Amino acid sequence: MTSPKTFAENLWNDVVQVRAKTPLIHNITNLVVMSYNANVLLALGAAPVMAHAREEVAEMASIANALVLNIGTLQPEWIESMKLAAYAAHTRHIPVVLDPVGAGATTYRNEVIHELLLHAKPDIIRGNASEIMSVAGTAAPTRGVESTQPSGNAIHAARKLAKDIKGTVCVSGATDHIFDSTGRKASLDNGHIWMTRITGAGCSASAMIGAFAAIQPDYWQAVTAAMAYMGIAGELAAETVISQNLGVGSMQTALLDKLQLMNKNEFLTRLKISSNA
Repeated sequence: MTSPKTFAENLWNDVVQVRAKTPLIHNITNLVVMSYNANVLLALGAAPVMAHAREEVAEMASIANALVLNIGTLQPEWIESMKLAAYAAHTRHIPVVLDPVGAGATTYRNEVIHELLLHAKPDIIRGNASEIMSVAGTAAPTRGVESTQPSGNAIHAARKLAKDIKGTVCVSGATDHIFDSTGRKASLDNGHIWMTRITGAGCSASAMIGAFAAIQPDYWQAVTAAMAYMGIAGELAAETVISQNLGVGSMQTALLDKLQLMNKNEFLTRLKISSNA
């Protein structure tokens, strides 16, 4: 078993590797968050590309280092593009991340998720508690794209889903829980409530997971590093904004700043993690 100090150092090293290697992350994501997701990846040190046209997605995925699929604003053409891109990604053995935004909200959305699990099987799934419970087949009330459940309520569903996809599942919330199919678990207690009051924080976390999975072949560690980094950046950003008597409009900019400028000491001293690995 890795010591907590060594594991924390390993997570920071993943941050350093993302900054050093500038992985190219292909995002087929939703219209609401597209620009912010790209800026988050740039601040992190990765290189984003937002390509959706079915005529080019397979070619684009074939040159990327990871593929992130986000179903927030569904369009039939984009679903077909997701399948084509995922097939190309699997052919090249690059990681595929699925963000099942709004899972459980509508019949159509649930049907699309089922199709993607069959034809664009992800290596990693990240969602809130309601989304993860719905994808795993557990009845979970939802309110649009917002969770009505605390993250702890989705632990059983996340474990089951990780085994079903033979991959890694993250339940995000006040506490983030990360599971893989072998039984490893990490729980993170970083973050700030203001992260829920800006558009795109969760979707951006999924994009960041793609960047970390591009440089770290242990996807469970990659997801843990990405979620830890996002949570700590959110804490630092909120503290900065609040200290200046500013509001959530400034939070988006401050979060980008912290994603770019966070140092090792800030990361290691603020990290709140428990793990069985």
